[in-house]
Amino acid sequence: MPALLTPDQRYIVVRGRLWRAANPALAPAERDALTRRLMNARREVAAARRVGDDERLARARGEVDAAKVALGERGTVWWTDGAPDFNRKLVKNSPYARWFDDLNEAGTPR
Repeated sequence: MPALLTPDQRYIVVRGRLWRAANPALAPAERDALTRRLMNARREVAAARRVGDDERLARARGEVDAAKVALGERGTVWWTDGAPDFNRKLVKNSPYARWFDDLNEAGTPR
């Protein structure tokens, strides 16, 4: 099932929580490369955890963060209209609450 994007495409909704979406202005090739970088870093986090290597884990987590910042999912927001960032907030506690409720009343699964 594809991710549920807010109407302005700034967030995806996962289990009722807003998560900042990647910057849609990124070129497809750049987005793909950054997504591969992110997935590789996440695999490295898992590998470092398995072997209990704290230094390796810290480096891998730093790489995850850097990839997410480059994608626009963390750090400075990628939109320019001055709207606040609702990343990690519950949809019900955001300006997207009515939109989300209307979706669910229409039978769209959460």
